Amino acid sequence: MQLDDIDRRLLAVLQKQGRISNADLSERVNLSPSACHRRVQRLEAAGIIRDYVALLDPRKLGRQTTVFVEITLSGQSDDILDAFEKAVARVPDVLECHLMAGSADYLLKVVAADSEDFARIHRQYLTRLPGVTRMQSSFALRTVFKTTALPL
Repeated sequence: MQLDDIDRRLLAVLQKQGRISNADLSERVNLSPSACHRRVQRLEAAGIIRDYVALLDPRKLGRQTTVFVEITLSGQSDDILDAFEKAVARVPDVLECHLMAGSADYLLKVVAADSEDFARIHRQYLTRLPGVTRMQSSFALRTVFKTTALPL
C-alpha cells in the first residue's frame, strides 16, 4: 500500500495520541471527519495500524530496572531456535526478544523491580530456557530516550 502525505500525518498523530477523537484527528491533519475515518479504517485494514495500546509507566508499577540479556544458543538448527522462541515468549518479564546477527543469537529486553527481582527472573525463567549455552546481562543505568513512534 502506498502512503501519501495525509496518511503519514495521520500515522504520526496516532502514534503519539492513539486515543485522539476522529474529530480532533481530522482537524489536526486538515481533513473532513468522514474522509479521516475512511483513511484510518483503510490503514487498519491494510495492517499498517496493527493495534492500539496503553503505554504504562514502568516506574509507577515497580518495574524501574531494565536489563538487556544477550543469549547464545548451542546451535542454529530450526528445532533449537523454535524451542527457544516458544519458551522465551512465555516469560512474563521479557518485553522484547530479537534474533541477532553478531556474537549473540538473541537479545532480550527484560523489566524487573531491581537487581534482586532480576536474580529471581534469571533463576526462575532464563536459566531454564532450552538450548542456552551463554548469557550476558547488562543493566540500563538510565533511559535517555525511548519512543514507540516509527519514523514516517
